[in-house]
Amino acid sequence: MLASLTDLSAHRRGAVRLAASALMSALAAATTVVTGSGQAAAQETARGQGGATATMDGLKTYGSAVIHDEAGDQEVSAGLFEMSVEGGGMLQTYCVDLLNPTQKDAKYQETPWSGTSLGTNKDAGRVRWILQNSYPQVNDLTALAKKAGVRSGLTEEDAAAGTQVAIWRYSDQADVEAVDPEAERLADYLEKNARDVAEPTASLTVDPPAVSGRPGELLGPVTVHTDAGGATVTPPADAATTGVRIVDGDGAPVTTVTDGAEVYFDVPDDAAAGTAELTVHASTTVPVGRAFASESRSQTQILAGSSESTVTATATANWAEQGAVPALSAVENCTVDGLDVTTVNEGDGAFTFELLDSEYTIAPGETRTVTVPLREDQPYDFTITVPGGLEHRFTGVLDCQNQTTTAGDSTQTLTEPSPATTDVATPDVNLADTGGSEVTPLIGGMALALVAIGGVTLFVIRRKNTDA
Repeated sequence: MLASLTDLSAHRRGAVRLAASALMSALAAATTVVTGSGQAAAQETARGQGGATATMDGLKTYGSAVIHDEAGDQEVSAGLFEMSVEGGGMLQTYCVDLLNPTQKDAKYQETPWSGTSLGTNKDAGRVRWILQNSYPQVNDLTALAKKAGVRSGLTEEDAAAGTQVAIWRYSDQADVEAVDPEAERLADYLEKNARDVAEPTASLTVDPPAVSGRPGELLGPVTVHTDAGGATVTPPADAATTGVRIVDGDGAPVTTVTDGAEVYFDVPDDAAAGTAELTVHASTTVPVGRAFASESRSQTQILAGSSESTVTATATANWAEQGAVPALSAVENCTVDGLDVTTVNEGDGAFTFELLDSEYTIAPGETRTVTVPLREDQPYDFTITVPGGLEHRFTGVLDCQNQTTTAGDSTQTLTEPSPATTDVATPDVNLADTGGSEVTPLIGGMALALVAIGGVTLFVIRRKNTDA
């Protein structure tokens, strides 16, 4: 056999080189898929709801756990993630979405529980209790070990793994246990003692996020809600040209605010129909238990710890001299599996728009919320044009369930989503840090390449046997 392989003809060596080339091409294609998907995700228009915006850095402090299900046992990594906040700051988070992949460098937005699977989970409050009573909020590991009855003590890895396992038992109703006995004892203690705790308030929001009215009026009020000691208000970028100012109820310019402050858009009398946006910035520690969701379908996270971080919120104003003058905003609502689009018409004419082949008319002075039904895991991209040709675009992906689903055809999307995938777990691959988003395309490309190599090898062997 060795002699025969040594005597391969040039044609056969060419076939082997062709197979190797196919492998490299497949690997390159897989890499292109990974890069392309990341670029596509980065180009999506996010619907900010106020608060912190962060980028996933990855799993940093973790141990091992085993998931038991009908398919058998899977060993995964379980622990604490870190994210970098836009504008400055760091976040530590745990996963509350076990079977969905995590995408490295995915963008996350602070989100109400109602916009995630926590919104329909009766045990969401117990998850927050675990966060408040375990690592890293309790960083005295000796004291934590004593409470949990762990006589041999806890390492940071044990504490992170045990905390994550306890969270999964409530966030995903998963049959999961920590591999390390100390981490498992901590998980049991946290699960047994968890109590219901209310959802924390947002670090920064504005209400409402959109207002409308006539030129010459004060449009608003927009109320600022924040747990920060103070916040900075940035006027519209083109304020010097349009003359639009941000003021208080007395018409005095506003540059800084505190919690509960009301601000207005002061639009000049002679302003043509248009729109403007203000931004509120603050620096604060984000409350433990706030959810973080990604519009690229990366697994949902829940906050375990925060440094002093930059948080932002925006509000828009529309105005026109006559006719309909609508203000539009939208928020995902997992309790009804849809997108709530709210329209306030402050004009003297009716405002009509279409969504999913349905027409809606908002009368003058009317406020109405229209719920657009969406399917799990499917992207949406809606654009509503208001008088004057201004467009309001709402994009994202509904992510309300923990279980991975395969979405079917739907008229509510412009493009179909990629099926959510999870890897076959090994000691080096985990669902919490899920290599799924970056590794799965690579594995697929390698699989195709190996099939190609197998076919070429079979061809060579058959030719060799025929020659013999």
